[in-house]
Amino acid sequence: MLNTENTILILIDVQGKLANLMRKKSMLFDNLQRLIKGMQILGIPIIWVEHCPEGLGPTIPEVADLLSDIKPISKHSFSCCGSDEFMQEIKKLNRQQVLIAGIETHICIYQTAMDLLDLQYEIQIVADAVSSRTVENFKIGLEKIKDLGAALTSTETALFELLKEATGERFREILKIVK
Repeated sequence: MLNTENTILILIDVQGKLANLMRKKSMLFDNLQRLIKGMQILGIPIIWVEHCPEGLGPTIPEVADLLSDIKPISKHSFSCCGSDEFMQEIKKLNRQQVLIAGIETHICIYQTAMDLLDLQYEIQIVADAVSSRTVENFKIGLEKIKDLGAALTSTETALFELLKEATGERFREILKIVK
């Protein structure tokens, strides 16, 4: 079960040129915004990663505008774990439960999940906040990730699992996000 003291969100490669080619991109963008806002309300750290930004461009404004208080980590490896800066950041946070969102499910999401599982992190893929260009690649990516031992979750499931109870100001703020 996710808890606020031990969870982080990794946001992977939601960049303009590629992000706009994703299947169900409107749903993807909406859920990424909900997830980021929820993490901010709950005080969950976010690691923001961009793949080859010199070629793919910056993160889409719908996402980047919500992250103005943090800087993206640039990477060239498909797995985030191939970036020394990423590895330093995740180790510094000292949390073991990792939510992963972004693109593409069958490449960077899959390879990052695989490497983090090898490092003994508990991985949950936010299935309605990841995507690929084709439905086939999306399904293959999720299947391979599950076969490795990671769990699948959804934006709302993760938010309410972290929230734990239907009381207080944080609950009211989360309700506004998901409705």
